[in-house]
Amino acid sequence: MTNKKLFACLIVLFISLFVYANPVEDGKIIFTSRCAACHNVNKVLTGPALAGVDQRRSMEWITKFIQSSQSLVKSGDKDAVALFQQFNRVPMPDHPDLTSDHIKSIVEYIKSESKPVGEQVAPFAKPGKREPGYKPLSLQKDYLIFLVYLAIVGMLIAVLLFAVHVNSLKQKTQNKKSW
Repeated sequence: MTNKKLFACLIVLFISLFVYANPVEDGKIIFTSRCAACHNVNKVLTGPALAGVDQRRSMEWITKFIQSSQSLVKSGDKDAVALFQQFNRVPMPDHPDLTSDHIKSIVEYIKSESKPVGEQVAPFAKPGKREPGYKPLSLQKDYLIFLVYLAIVGMLIAVLLFAVHVNSLKQKTQNKKSW
């Protein structure tokens, strides 16, 4: 089963190498197939949020970490050890088949998806600007909806009363026949 997944990932990788000339598109394909299960650009998941990773670390370090994170951890690299500790000692899978160009295209994709620092404010920080997902009804503006609702309820009551009246007439006729 894992061989099939690896084969599918390799096919996607090779197609992306030959079809797309845009490094952001290449990075998106690789990120989606290899990284998105544990990482998001702007949110912490199983692994850290990756926005700004190119500003925190060098491309050489990023490449080494992606190709073999545990090699850096075992060598005592303080940043790698800190990440390993911070994320519950869950090792990141090694990706030795990704070249430095692949990793650069992933970083380009991450840059394109990163939100500016000003947008990282909690969504409830300015409640006056948020609108509800629905518009409450008001009697002044939506009187037609209320009238239609009342008409439907009235019709349902009339149908029920009619059904009760028909049922009672049926019972009376049956009682007369049984005499």
